[in-house]
Amino acid sequence: MSEPTVLTENDIYERMVATILDHRLPPGTKLVEDRLATAFGVSRTRIRPVLVRLANEQILTLTPNRGAMVAQPTEKEAREVFQVRHMIEPTLIECFIACAQPADIQVLTDCIDEEEEARQAGDMRRAIRLSGDFHLHIANASGHQTLGRILRELVSRTSLILMTYSTNHLAERSQATACGCAEHRALLDAIRLRAPQEAARLMREHLTQLEGQLRFTGTPEQIPDLVSLFGAGVAER
Repeated sequence: MSEPTVLTENDIYERMVATILDHRLPPGTKLVEDRLATAFGVSRTRIRPVLVRLANEQILTLTPNRGAMVAQPTEKEAREVFQVRHMIEPTLIECFIACAQPADIQVLTDCIDEEEEARQAGDMRRAIRLSGDFHLHIANASGHQTLGRILRELVSRTSLILMTYSTNHLAERSQATACGCAEHRALLDAIRLRAPQEAARLMREHLTQLEGQLRFTGTPEQIPDLVSLFGAGVAER
């Protein structure tokens, strides 16, 4: 009988990040250390450094006497995240084009193909994760370690932002929290052509479109006009 696998702090961190990005831990979810420790089969002392790390990356918030919860970004924070992404991602994609190998381009191609398959299967959680992976691979393979590290944090925060400020209807929310495959394909075409300026332009447009999906004030449901709604039926009687 094999020994049970002992999770490292990094294992726990990766699982928690994946769970948050899969939208199974929505913003505002309270995270109790005892419950997490039981779930992972470790002591509370193993959980605390992970929570601190996630808080440092602004994925969680830690409040004295209240514990940890999944971050709920404000409108100001959301705008700042997209402002920084606008600043760094055009540079990252230009760096990526300068050094990308065929295998890197194939990774992006596979990522888009898998995202489209996930969408067609209705698996929006997987589609959302793959959408973020597209941006992360560009960053990781760009050769720019500093900007790549920044973007890894921003992608996680962007997911939280979109979860918080996208539409309230679940199906629409799932669509809103993922980048469009068509836009990714356009970026991929520019990458294949080794056209850095065009790729940078498309990246800016892509981020503008993504930010445009945010709704910071709730829109009340439109109340139908009852006469218009039932009038035809009444007239036929």
